[in-house]
Amino acid sequence: MTSGAPASVPTVWPGTTYPLGATYDGAGTNFSLFSEIADRVELCLIGKDGSEERINLDEVDGYVWHCYLPTVTPGQRYGFRVYGPWEPSAGHRCDPSKLLLDPYGKSFYGDFDFSQALFSYDLTADDPASGGTPPMVDSLGHTMTSVVINPYFDWASDRAPRTPYHQTVIYEAHVKGMTQTHPGIPEEMRGTYAGLAHPVIIDHLKSLNVTAIELMPVHQFMHDHRLLDLGLRNYWGYNTFGFLAPHYQYAANKHAGAAVAEFKAMVRTFHEAGIEVILDVVYNHTAEGNHLGPTINFRGIDNAAYYRLMDDDKRLYRDFTGTGNSLNPRHPHTLQLIMDSLRYWVLEMHVDGFRFDLASALAREFFEVDRLSAFFDIIQQDPVISQVKLIAEPWDVGEGGYQVGNFPGLWTEWNGKYRDTVRDYWRGEPATLGEFASRLTGSSDLYEATGRRPGASINFVTCHDGFPLADLVSYNEKHNEANGEDNRDGESHNRSWNCGVEGPTDDPEILALRGKQMRNIMGTLMLSQGTPMISHGDEIGRTQRGNNNAYCQDSEISWMDWSHCDKNADLLTFTRKVSKLRKRHPVFRRRRFFEGTPIRSGDQVRDIAWLTPAGSEMTPEDWGSGLDKCVAVFLNGEAITAPNERGERVVDDSFLLCFNAHSKPVEFVAPDLGYAAEWTADIDTADPKGDTDLVVAAGERLTLASRSLLVLRKTA
Repeated sequence: MTSGAPASVPTVWPGTTYPLGATYDGAGTNFSLFSEIADRVELCLIGKDGSEERINLDEVDGYVWHCYLPTVTPGQRYGFRVYGPWEPSAGHRCDPSKLLLDPYGKSFYGDFDFSQALFSYDLTADDPASGGTPPMVDSLGHTMTSVVINPYFDWASDRAPRTPYHQTVIYEAHVKGMTQTHPGIPEEMRGTYAGLAHPVIIDHLKSLNVTAIELMPVHQFMHDHRLLDLGLRNYWGYNTFGFLAPHYQYAANKHAGAAVAEFKAMVRTFHEAGIEVILDVVYNHTAEGNHLGPTINFRGIDNAAYYRLMDDDKRLYRDFTGTGNSLNPRHPHTLQLIMDSLRYWVLEMHVDGFRFDLASALAREFFEVDRLSAFFDIIQQDPVISQVKLIAEPWDVGEGGYQVGNFPGLWTEWNGKYRDTVRDYWRGEPATLGEFASRLTGSSDLYEATGRRPGASINFVTCHDGFPLADLVSYNEKHNEANGEDNRDGESHNRSWNCGVEGPTDDPEILALRGKQMRNIMGTLMLSQGTPMISHGDEIGRTQRGNNNAYCQDSEISWMDWSHCDKNADLLTFTRKVSKLRKRHPVFRRRRFFEGTPIRSGDQVRDIAWLTPAGSEMTPEDWGSGLDKCVAVFLNGEAITAPNERGERVVDDSFLLCFNAHSKPVEFVAPDLGYAAEWTADIDTADPKGDTDLVVAAGERLTLASRSLLVLRKTA
């Protein structure tokens, strides 16, 4: 490792074009950078004292500039300076006064000060978009630096769990927010990868029967200057500039390059517990923003290659993301960067899948979203990426961007229609029953036509974006004043219901109703066909105090308050109970969609049946009648057609799920369905823990409490 001034470099070898970035091989380091527009490129070695040694890259092949330095070892900080045209009107913004970060950097160090040095225009100019001559203020000392890493790590006997979708339960979490206040984690480990891998977190996830943790962005990201001026931070991390580097501020060990080994150790620990690691990745835009943003890497390396520019004014950026720019996957080197990044995280960091933020933006060939785009094609044929979990957030903010159900067969999707329907049903919206039935049974209307199965539907009711579960039942309106935008930010139509009082209350009836509603939603989520996703903290009633856009709240507003484990112990107990029921019974996690046909020739008992409270089968008229808030669904455990992984027939108990979204109790008749004699209740959301000792004979009446879910199991 270097110390003080940069290492002396007596010899510069030609090196190779591939792999791109900085690659240490045990003896020295190969450096490689793509820029089609550059006239000259300098590699800059930065000493710990801030000194700089520049090395001209004389070797260039296919627009890739490269060299090999036999004396450079892990820990060396570096950057690039790119000389080329400054022609904003043509889309070119080369500025050699900027020390540029490596697009393939595997670790970064330092911080940005957002002084004039980071910007290639005069911050005091009246018309900064005019594209005038840049002020040429050197950014060294004002920007982060890239760091050469040690790629070697002892993975021991690490194995990917490779949990199939129909057995998967996803838990969306934030590295810092999940661990920052946990009393069982040593203080120096809180908010870090090491803290997330602590046994207390692993044990908590296992108690919820979670099989995969989906981490909000951990690619190296930047905090927005505007937010820093307001005393806020880009907490969520959807502001990436380093697609191959773990965010180094999440490492307990803050030494340059140490985040890589700590992240790998975290993944290894999760795998030992049988839990997959999925990354929320942001390849649709970068932290450089629009034409008024800083120049930190892509903009100064090859602006027109990396970004989508406006056809009629190439000074400006096409923006499908609401963040100022859109990455350009139509360019082969940009597409290569995305694919190289994905493969790196699978092969070198051992992650198990990806959730693609605003994935529709990546599928826009020219303007419209295209299922046959190059991005989908290259993912489909890649032997590494095609074999891990691929989850799309199937929308962006551009025209025609809402694409739920329209992604290709290899993909699963965040099912926004599931979220909206379940919210509407339990808050009592009329005419939702038919849609609710479709979402409960895996959304075959969205996924079957593309050859996909129920697992393609990533079912969620809450996530990082919007209200957490406790706020969903406590607020009708957003309360985002703490974000500094006069409550203008965030979604205004939340499909939430405060149960009669806005925000905190001591009213026991309101609190009881809110608790029941949370159990109804959590129970529905866990008993629906498809792949459930829990938002971190929902199992203990995490609140953001009515803030539905906490992207900038690196504070107690967003962090998990682990004291809620005691305060909301009943909710935690219920979540564990219902997730355990799902795990034990394959009838709730079928691999294939229901067929609705008899299980035997001449038999009237099917794999699924929808029933009225009177115990009779629903008719078309019933679906649109005043009973549209109350229904029962029979799930036949003896009619599971898909075999298990060993080819054996799967046989399970049969269940009756009784839903009542009415404000008053409803009488149900326990059906016999031609072969059922007795039903035993396993879960009743009317009870704070979901406990019940109800046993009812076929044909008998039972009372289903207002706004509740009752789970009956056939026992005779």
